[in-house]
Amino acid sequence: MAVITCIEDLHRIYRRRAPRMFYDYCQSGSWTEQTFRENVSDFARIRLRQRVAVDMSDRSTRTTMAGQEVAMPVALAPVGLTGMQAADGEIKAARAAEAFGVPFTLSTMSICSIEDVAAHTTKPFWFQRYVMKDEDFVARLMQRAKDVGVETLVLTLDLQILGQRHRDLKNGLSAPPKLTIPTLLDLSTKWAWGLEMLRTPRRQFGNIVGHAKGVTDTSSLGSWTAEQFDLQLDWDKVARLRDQWGRKLVLKGILDVEDARRAAEIGADAIVVSNHGGRQLDGAVSSIRMLPSILEAVGKDTEVWLDSGIRSGQDVLKALALGAKGTMIGRAFVYGLGAMGEAGVTRALEVIHKELDTTMALVGERDVHALGRHSLILPHGFEDPSQPL
Repeated sequence: MAVITCIEDLHRIYRRRAPRMFYDYCQSGSWTEQTFRENVSDFARIRLRQRVAVDMSDRSTRTTMAGQEVAMPVALAPVGLTGMQAADGEIKAARAAEAFGVPFTLSTMSICSIEDVAAHTTKPFWFQRYVMKDEDFVARLMQRAKDVGVETLVLTLDLQILGQRHRDLKNGLSAPPKLTIPTLLDLSTKWAWGLEMLRTPRRQFGNIVGHAKGVTDTSSLGSWTAEQFDLQLDWDKVARLRDQWGRKLVLKGILDVEDARRAAEIGADAIVVSNHGGRQLDGAVSSIRMLPSILEAVGKDTEVWLDSGIRSGQDVLKALALGAKGTMIGRAFVYGLGAMGEAGVTRALEVIHKELDTTMALVGERDVHALGRHSLILPHGFEDPSQPL
């Protein structure tokens, strides 16, 4: 069995095991993929300040995110099609997150339904939704979430219109995959994935098929989805959605200072600095470079998290040291899921936790709450997104 020492080890196994269309769905961005790449490379520009002769005993990574106690300031981000990366993928990821003590966020565009995940977990998970036009479907979806005990809703704001992802179009991405000649040739080399998928009935979008009016199969789902994203979304509507939900609300997809201020005014329990993993507006600034100015704009009264580009515990530490109160990981846990199922998600969390804990000690801190700018060496101009690096 392979020795897993870092997230990249899981990535290599995942790439060999997953069908090409689902690997590409995860490991790609929109258009030229500039923002997708810089989400990662900008983290690498930040250096850490090594300290010695300090007490490194009794370290703690425990904190809270939106009032929920967590083993480390990391939540599993909502990722569509997770159940196509591995059979029953959302269930496996949710169980791993629960056992580790971090939040799992179920995507509206998941393969396993809200009810599926609730039936296989013992604690409340988080749920993500988009702003859609079908108000009857959305009202029932929110009630379904409340019925299984969801307390925290993650509202995605940066997907009113879909950014073009070239690889998805070329691969004919669908769930389940359409059996074209190229797809069949690829699946013929992915026996382990195929055998697992044959054993589960969950191969379509479980939150939508059979719940949205007129959506009974993959073809009807495609036409329904294409018409659903609300092009007229504005801050007044976000405020109404907050009131309708009535529980904890996290606003995800904030990448601009003015938008951050509006999100704070709405009264969100947390906002997530994110560019959708580089999958929407290509040419946008990386999330980590936008974090400092957004934190300055909203002040200390609003909880700010960082999403997009995190591939290690050191990345988590850098975000925390810049001022984030939490982080979300997407690709990092999908690599583990696609490589080794539930055990792979657990291993991804273990790797990130060990890197965070060890690095925290080596920069001279024993508690995540003590991390700050003093732990970092930033390149000139890093905190000013208008300046080239």
